[in-house]
Amino acid sequence: MRRTSFANWPCSFARTIDLLGDSWTPLVLREAFYGVRRFDEFQQGLGIARNTLSERLRRLVDEGLLDKRVYETQPVRHEYVLTESGRDFYTVVAAMTRWGDRWLADESGPPLVFHHEPCGHDSTAEIVCGHCRQPLDVHDVTPRPGPGYPAKLLSRPDVRQRFRLDEDPAGHRSV
Repeated sequence: MRRTSFANWPCSFARTIDLLGDSWTPLVLREAFYGVRRFDEFQQGLGIARNTLSERLRRLVDEGLLDKRVYETQPVRHEYVLTESGRDFYTVVAAMTRWGDRWLADESGPPLVFHHEPCGHDSTAEIVCGHCRQPLDVHDVTPRPGPGYPAKLLSRPDVRQRFRLDEDPAGHRSV
């Protein structure tokens, strides 16, 4: 079955899901965050089929999350190193881990903790407002079209309703 592409949707979340594509891709990134760099180490740690791993690594290199570098010339062997974009994805992994620890861990607790070296304590991810540094909560955030949102979509009734574009600043719907 052919997968629907979200690569051109006007939504960074949908585009990110499209880039990840499946459950193996974020797990390959997780292994890279653990310091894994070489194909055989990824394959052994994940138990993933070699052809599947090859495809996921190629995609992560093509999308700019990993760099492919030669570490041996006879025979040619490569290692995969996180790029700036790949390192920035760590916050996504940490946030997903926090959610999993809260909602999916058994009574013995989380299977893994993140030790924050600068302060010396175990920590969890916190998503906060970039301006006031207060935690973001679904009840306190309103999605709005950003500068990259296609102007032609803003006239659609469903889009206007989704973003509450027909409400005045006091929260009353205009007629």
